[in-house]
Amino acid sequence: MPNIKLIIQYDGTRYKGFQRQKDLPTIQKKLEECLSRLLDEETEVIGSGRTDAGVHAKAHTVNFHTKSEKSPKEIMELMNSYLPWDIAVIQASFASERFHSRYNVLRKTYTYRLNTSGHSNVFERKYVLDWYTPLNTDKMKKAADLLLGTHDFIGFSSVKKTDKSTVRNISEIKLSEKPGELDITFTGNGFLRNMVRIMTGTLIEIGSGKKDISVIEEVFATGDRTKAGFTAPAHGLIMENAEY
Repeated sequence: MPNIKLIIQYDGTRYKGFQRQKDLPTIQKKLEECLSRLLDEETEVIGSGRTDAGVHAKAHTVNFHTKSEKSPKEIMELMNSYLPWDIAVIQASFASERFHSRYNVLRKTYTYRLNTSGHSNVFERKYVLDWYTPLNTDKMKKAADLLLGTHDFIGFSSVKKTDKSTVRNISEIKLSEKPGELDITFTGNGFLRNMVRIMTGTLIEIGSGKKDISVIEEVFATGDRTKAGFTAPAHGLIMENAEY
């Protein structure tokens, strides 16, 4: 059966994350309902990752197999006429039979946006975290450097006990300052549950003077979640893309 690859974007405000959950609104559920109806067959969508409730995405890769003879372009156009306003398909193409959106990912990139203007932006309120305390970005950059590389990130996640590996590789963390905004972009081969939001919260607490840079190595050494920073709210986080 043809394997169709889609790039979707969504405003996650109304949804309980990407992954399907019984009786709850999720991105995966909406996509599967849409495709099953339009293609007249039960359709299972595979996503490149599981975003948390309230997290947004600019380019989230998914794929599905279908018996339909419709072209990817036709499927995209039909989906965009049926999907709600806060989910859109921006690319569609055939993929190889063995392509898997989740297992074939090499790197993912997420950006956390902070509004540092000193006042709320009404039109951006659902996509940025208002942060009024001054931040020492030099300290944040030094702390970010300590997060780079391959480590056990369990202390920077909400994962409890698991038989699966909690080792991940972070290849880049970039802090971008512009008038009234600070963006923190993370690129890595994978992220644990809440990992980006907890790393963000830790960097914010270091930048605001609540924690010392040494906390990074302490969390790695102990795996103690309580020593890391707060979990930054979901609405400031955007999944940028996945690379294959």
